[in-house]
Amino acid sequence: MPRPRTPGGGTAAAAAAAESQLAQLLHAGPFHLALRTALAARGLPLQRVQHRLAARGIKVGVTSLSYWQQGARRPQRAESLKAVGALEQILELPAGSLTRLLLPAVARGEPGGGPTARPYRTLLTAGEAVEQLLAELESPADGGLHTVGHHERVHIGAGRELRGRDSQQVVRAHRDGVDRYLAIHHGDPGCDAALVEVRAHENCRTGRVRRHPGTGVVVAELLFDARLRPGDTYVFGYGFEDGTGGPCGEYLRGFGYAGGHYLLQVRFDDAALPVRCRRFSQASPTAPRGELADLTPNGRHRAVHLVEPAVRRGILGIAWDWE
Repeated sequence: MPRPRTPGGGTAAAAAAAESQLAQLLHAGPFHLALRTALAARGLPLQRVQHRLAARGIKVGVTSLSYWQQGARRPQRAESLKAVGALEQILELPAGSLTRLLLPAVARGEPGGGPTARPYRTLLTAGEAVEQLLAELESPADGGLHTVGHHERVHIGAGRELRGRDSQQVVRAHRDGVDRYLAIHHGDPGCDAALVEVRAHENCRTGRVRRHPGTGVVVAELLFDARLRPGDTYVFGYGFEDGTGGPCGEYLRGFGYAGGHYLLQVRFDDAALPVRCRRFSQASPTAPRGELADLTPNGRHRAVHLVEPAVRRGILGIAWDWE
């Protein structure tokens, strides 16, 4: 079967250069850049890749494929790892060339990889890790709070990494005796959960903190200065210092309940500015993204933002392209 031409009908020299770059990335990684480069070299859009995977009986959403090539998520589940193997065939890559990039460096036989880690396929997904840590903290399914307003500030560092984020929230109690809030942080691929710092700001203090090193998930208990009665509102602030993960390509937040005001600001370091930013929404993690709109960074503060006066159940976020 003939291989698709390079995008734009590039010259033979350009195609050779692209193949050389791809070979280097398949050898050294990281996974998401190798996948993105392979997709570009073969001229295959994500929708077509999804259809070819489906023809092999493998169900993977376009959103997941996009996350993988952006470095926002990594394949974890058995079905996802099966898809990676199929991608090697679809993209005409050497067998195992993408799969090996999901293993720790020492497992690939490379020096300087640090302590031996468990095989990647044995790690929990982020959702499972959150459930496990919430269970350790004996968190009820209903925390007794609804968010009235949430202002979140995200800082992207000079290395394109998520440096940290700060939140100020206004909540209303609908149960008696509520005196805490559980904040969840999910770092980007490569995040070292042990090094993520939790900071309590106004009207709260840090309680128990649980971490899952395999997924970069941290759950922190924030203790209020008062016990709330039904109908009481409370204002508090907190933050997470990270900076341990790889390049960050988006920031999103899920909402389990409708209602409440949400403001998200993303600020970029002057040394690492994206070429394009856009907001998006999703009804669920597996649903297609909608309400796409380009965002123009503020020239003085290098920041973009979105405002949602009344959130709905689902996901809101900002994504950006580095090049």
